[in-house]
Amino acid sequence: MIIFITGATSGFGKAIAEKFAANKWNCIITGRRKERLFSLAEELQEKYAIQVLPLVFDVRNREDVLRNINSLPAEWKQIDVLVNNAGGAVGRDSFETGLLDDYDTMLQTNVNGLLYVSKAVLPFMIENKKGHIINMGSVAAKDMYQFGNVYCAAKAAVEAISRTMRIDLLPHKIKVTAIHPGAAETEFSLVRFKGDKEKADAVYKGYTPLSANDIADITYYCASLPPHVCINDLVVTPTAQADGIYFHKEL
Repeated sequence: MIIFITGATSGFGKAIAEKFAANKWNCIITGRRKERLFSLAEELQEKYAIQVLPLVFDVRNREDVLRNINSLPAEWKQIDVLVNNAGGAVGRDSFETGLLDDYDTMLQTNVNGLLYVSKAVLPFMIENKKGHIINMGSVAAKDMYQFGNVYCAAKAAVEAISRTMRIDLLPHKIKVTAIHPGAAETEFSLVRFKGDKEKADAVYKGYTPLSANDIADITYYCASLPPHVCINDLVVTPTAQADGIYFHKEL
């Protein structure tokens, strides 16, 4: 079995790679940070005695995505599961003060990157007459909140694309799942607040957030169901979070 994971150098992507590798899946892992990516590949191979193919590219770069995926060796084209995990939020500003560069980054990573990778991998799955695409969404796709603006828009697009993918790919027997996590303690908030650790840490005070391993376990469960069963849409939050807006924090 082969899984292809984007954004595998940290957070959800890294945890997902570790979970599947521990269950003897061979892994194609991608990311922008070469040193981290190759270190993870070496670690997974040594620890779990599986094969790992690291591919260094930015999902926002269409030419790099297509070149890397189209040139995969034949044995690596037998991809069973694609996890479109690369994404994230940058900035948390009111719309009128937000930066266009931040908006571009969020849309290009969360939306364009998902499209580029999916379009490149899909021909392999169609030829094999099976496959599973798992798109990492967010509760931000479900509930619009103050200062969420373009991040909410990007993840709402992921939800819409996932739902229409599921319809369009029915004849090819390809599963499509969207997983929408709530608050999870990874590098996400540190990136969103542009390295301000105090602000990033404050997001998780007063309750127990999800972990990357929680999302990895859920991803593995979705991918391990029988061929006739597909979880289309899954929202998961910490117990202290009801949706994209409401929390109960004990500060």
